Amino acid sequence: MLLSLYKSATGAATPLIALYLARRAKRGKEDMARAHERRGRPDMPRPKGRLIWLHGASVGESLSLLSVITALLKADPALHVMVTTGTVTSAKLMQDRLPDGAFHQYIPVDHPAWVKSFLDHWQPDVIGWAESEFWPNMLSEICTRDIPAVLLNARMSEKSFKSWRRAPGMIASMLQCFSTCLAQSQLDADRLKALGAKNVSIAANLKYAAAPLPCNTHALESLKNTVGGRKTILWACTHPGEEDIAAATHKTLKTTAPDLLTIIVPRHPLRGDDITAMLQQRDLTAAQRSKNATPSHADDIYIADTLGELGVFFSLCKTVVMGGSFADIGGHNPIEPAQYGCTILYGPHMYNFRTISADFENRHAALRVQNATMLATKLKKILQAPENYASIATAAQAWVEEKSHIADETAAICLSYLKNPQEAAHA
Repeated sequence: MLLSLYKSATGAATPLIALYLARRAKRGKEDMARAHERRGRPDMPRPKGRLIWLHGASVGESLSLLSVITALLKADPALHVMVTTGTVTSAKLMQDRLPDGAFHQYIPVDHPAWVKSFLDHWQPDVIGWAESEFWPNMLSEICTRDIPAVLLNARMSEKSFKSWRRAPGMIASMLQCFSTCLAQSQLDADRLKALGAKNVSIAANLKYAAAPLPCNTHALESLKNTVGGRKTILWACTHPGEEDIAAATHKTLKTTAPDLLTIIVPRHPLRGDDITAMLQQRDLTAAQRSKNATPSHADDIYIADTLGELGVFFSLCKTVVMGGSFADIGGHNPIEPAQYGCTILYGPHMYNFRTISADFENRHAALRVQNATMLATKLKKILQAPENYASIATAAQAWVEEKSHIADETAAICLSYLKNPQEAAHA
């Protein structure tokens, strides 16, 4: 019933959807040159041969698919892989990092006609859908066409679980479109089963298999020369309010580490000017990377308000505070700094990475602190005796290397549907 209402409503809302996309475009959140893709009208021809379609909603999900794409193409070089995302940032990252044999398209808006047009054109042989962004029209059409689909890296947060339980028929019909569901944890698996998913199994998180973030060696060497022997702390992927904590923490630590340089990489680079203004109000000197500035010896804070350079800063700074964990955001991915051998700290809010953070903490591979005061205390100890905390970085790096096999296993499951979908569904 709800699904029928949804289809009718989205079908009738074409003018409103067009207005919504236009407003997003004005804010830089849509690529007008490729707007036709969002309407299910691709202008790129379908490549001949077998096509696997992988979908990741935004940056984190799409990056986690890169290792799977590499494994797929290694196993079958004649294969073609299409990756869809829904954000401008993720599209740029995919265009920069996809290997030969793979290409990017925008996911169409979940409008009945646009979804049909998209599938008519691409006719994928197998679909891999990452995490938990469920679009009713798209999934319903996939199910109608009997295209084998695998739910990859599946998670179901408590909030989403409670919401979907109020629409049991709708979520069950969507989940049953997936021939196999690969859950991130036992809790995710239990929730997916309770909502109607079939063939649910537990697999390691695909984020473990992601390649390290790229690092521009020229940029790294330039920064190393500029920073010299100063002690550094990196705040990665910060959100509003967390830069205030970084500023206060810097002032506290500077009393015992006067040469300290705090580097802030905001989750949203456009906030760089606002962060600079806040720091100036706190009598801290700051330089902005987006303005081609480098940190002078007089600067307290360096704001790296650019895109795609986190790998450079994970290489430069070996003590990392993960953002999104002090603001109630749910945290950001600790695997990325672990791959660079960093000592990782984060705050109390890591629910978006609940299983991963538990893995790290169980192996003494990361430090969780409950508040800003505890963070400052721990950072002071690390700055004074970094050798006492080297084992944390070593444990983190070893753990992510141990779990990197998940990409090959996931690729094998997707490829098995190309051979015999009926047999694979019962594997």
